[in-house]
Amino acid sequence: MFGKAFRVKSNTAIKGSDRRKLRADVAAAFPTLGTDQVSALVPGKEELNIVKLYAHRGDAVTVYVCGGNPILFELEKNLYPTVYTLWSYPDLLPTFTTWPLVLEKLVGGADLMLPGLVVPPAGLPQVQKGDLCAIALVGNRAPVAVGVAAMSTAEMLTSGLKGRGFSVLHTCQDHLCPEGRQLDIKKSSYKKLSKFLQHMQQEQMIQVEELRRGVESIVAVDWRHPRITSFVIPEPSPTSQTIQEGSREQPYHPPDIKPLYCVPASMTLLFQESGHKKGSVLEGREVRTIIVNYAKKNDLVDANNKNLVKLDPILCDCILEKNEQHTVVKLPWDSLLTRCLERLQPAYEVTFPGQEPIVKKGKICPIDITLAQRASNKKVTVVRNLEAYGLDPCSVAAVLQQRCQASTTVSPAPGAKDSLQVQVQGNQIHHLSRLLLEDYQLPRKYIQGLEKAPKPSKKK
Repeated sequence: MFGKAFRVKSNTAIKGSDRRKLRADVAAAFPTLGTDQVSALVPGKEELNIVKLYAHRGDAVTVYVCGGNPILFELEKNLYPTVYTLWSYPDLLPTFTTWPLVLEKLVGGADLMLPGLVVPPAGLPQVQKGDLCAIALVGNRAPVAVGVAAMSTAEMLTSGLKGRGFSVLHTCQDHLCPEGRQLDIKKSSYKKLSKFLQHMQQEQMIQVEELRRGVESIVAVDWRHPRITSFVIPEPSPTSQTIQEGSREQPYHPPDIKPLYCVPASMTLLFQESGHKKGSVLEGREVRTIIVNYAKKNDLVDANNKNLVKLDPILCDCILEKNEQHTVVKLPWDSLLTRCLERLQPAYEVTFPGQEPIVKKGKICPIDITLAQRASNKKVTVVRNLEAYGLDPCSVAAVLQQRCQASTTVSPAPGAKDSLQVQVQGNQIHHLSRLLLEDYQLPRKYIQGLEKAPKPSKKK
């Protein structure tokens, strides 16, 4: 909404009655905020302005600005917090996580699509369609966007995390979000910067020198000064701490991956007797049961050899090649079942511990490990597709950097949408093998490229 420049209609100081009304509206819209928090968000005496503007698409928006920072905006009588407010109250809204690469697209005006969502081990927050949500990036709990859920959490999981997940209204770096807050010395008790610096020097926190008349410079800082060493970042609330522990600090457990099969249009007649239609998703054992029942019901089992199945026109159309239509009249059970499975469209179900299963079409891409040559003929190890298995590329890069004692970088994976790759200096496949197979307990069949590990040198 604020991805492009907007037109300001008016900018006026808020009246006392409007300030009280806004405070009541905030308390009603965000019941999780306590009375003190509402008073801090909408202060009684600090400068507070009402800015009425028109977004680039013509939407009439009212923005409430406190101390030069936008804290709330109102659209069609609905009140929304800005990202600036969410940085102070990160638990105000249910927060969903996406990859850092996605932020640029959100700032450009795109909505958040479900394939770009990161599902933490603790599961997705429970929301309903139309609920207000915050969006954060992997590795940083500070929200970067505000949006509205396009579907409920249950619908997101049922869809296999496909489609539009959130309508994004506002992001950091858009035209509503300021670049940063500046300290206004004139509004402080010091009134002048020179007095502020003089006071800090008297407390022996800094050393100031006058380079020339009227030009003062901080030439030294006492980082061991009690007022500096005593400064601590406020601890996150218990709620947010639980989220962090659930999403990042719990030990990694690999997902359970189950191969599935989708019924294509060409095989609908074979499966419709069992109540399935085009697009139905089945497990391998269900496919086998359906084929066996079909053959027995239609009296297709060879009377002289129970290991053979006669092919009726439906089976012929489903599993035979064109040049086999008039030559192949019977097939062994194992061949019949194998051909049926091969003709079905692949799919898979992935289930992370404590979460609802997610069904996706196609085959799951394995974690891909390759070696590449860089400048000066140096080898690097490149790892892709970590996200499909619930692994954060940034976290994996940090672990590899420690274990390999080599530099690592995380960058967009070429040709892959919203996916990252990890690059490690040198051939580090031995370290990757131990990390993925032993520490993360991932099955070997979901990792390709382990055979490229350096062979041990022969002892002389």
